[in-house]
Amino acid sequence: QVQLVESGGGLVQPGGSLRLSCAASGFILSTAPWAWYRQAPGKERELVAQISRSGSRNYADSVKDRFTISRDNAKNTLYLQMANLKPEDTATYYCKIMGSAYWGQGTQVTVSS
Repeated sequence: QVQLVESGGGLVQPGGSLRLSCAASGFILSTAPWAWYRQAPGKERELVAQISRSGSRNYADSVKDRFTISRDNAKNTLYLQMANLKPEDTATYYCKIMGSAYWGQGTQVTVSS
């Protein structure tokens, strides 16, 4: 059974940093492309960052140069390092195995002073 468990969210001031983690079980991380999505209240879920099996990365324009997606194959864990956070980054963040129906449960990120 595939399980994705996100962690690392919280309340942070504008300009601060957080690192989100997505621990995978029942699935080998390196065998698929992965992504981070986010959904703010009243808005549609949007793609934030993705990493291919080969390790190439793509980012939404709104987070480019501030967020970094990475993975640790030994730990079977996906990460999203977020820097210079802005209030508009406030959302629930989800990890996903691309091309599948598997999502994590989400972790809340709130950026506020």
